[in-house]
Amino acid sequence: VQLVESGGGLVQPGGSLRLSCLASGFFFSDYVMGWARQEPGKGLEWVSGFYMNGSTYYADSTKGRFTISRDNAKNMMYLQMNSLKPEDTAVYYCHADRIDYTGRYEYWGQGTQVTVSS
Repeated sequence: VQLVESGGGLVQPGGSLRLSCLASGFFFSDYVMGWARQEPGKGLEWVSGFYMNGSTYYADSTKGRFTISRDNAKNMMYLQMNSLKPEDTAVYYCHADRIDYTGRYEYWGQGTQVTVSS
């Protein structure tokens, strides 16, 4: 099982980045997917994700600026980030989660650094 994030980098305030998450080793479409981030010395913050019914949610701090999407045929999830702010600087993680009668299955990627700075 593997989740691999890509697309992070250094961007100026107001700029955009598109993060990608490539999943392998599990049946992607069966999993609830999401993005979380962590700033140095702080706890994990949920950024955006999908509910079980396929609808999406966003943290208040990212609403209107970030857009999450997924392509089950390609085992990919994306996070389009626009109007980036310095406070968006963090390591962004891809997350996969599934609960069934056999238990809970939860996976994390290794993270990709996003730095918003002039």
